Order: sequence, then C-alpha cells, then structure tokens
Amino acid sequence: MTPDRFRECLDMFHWTQRGFARVVDRNESTVRQWARGKVSIPPAMAIWLEGLAAYVETNPVPERKSNAFKASEQAGT
Repeated sequence: MTPDRFRECLDMFHWTQRGFARVVDRNESTVRQWARGKVSIPPAMAIWLEGLAAYVETNPVPERKSNAFKASEQAGT
C-alpha cells in the first residue's frame, strides 16, 4: 500500500491519523510515518484497510432522499 492510498483510505473512513492510531492501537508517530512513506505499512494492516475500502465502495451509505431511508428515520430506527 502506498502512502497516498493509505491517506485515501483514512479519508474514505473519515479518520484522522490520530483517530486511526487509536482504532488500531498504534503509536501516532508510527501512523504519521506510514502516511509520509517513511516507514512501510505492515502488509496485514494494508490488507485490512483494503478490505474495509472494498466494503465501503460496494456498500455506500444510503442516500437521504431514498424512501427506505426516510421511512426508517420516521420510524425512529
């Protein structure tokens, strides 16, 4: 995973580097080094992030305008 792709994934999930460090229980400086390309992103982390990205890309948040979304909002769910 490239540093650009790493940052793109964080953006996709609305994670800051600090927030991501908390989620994955890593030191913030390590995550910053990954984002700058100073340290390679561990393969297991890259695979996990790409899996999340694939899920998000194929399962977008429902549009607010959709009838199903409006119905669930009105029902309080």
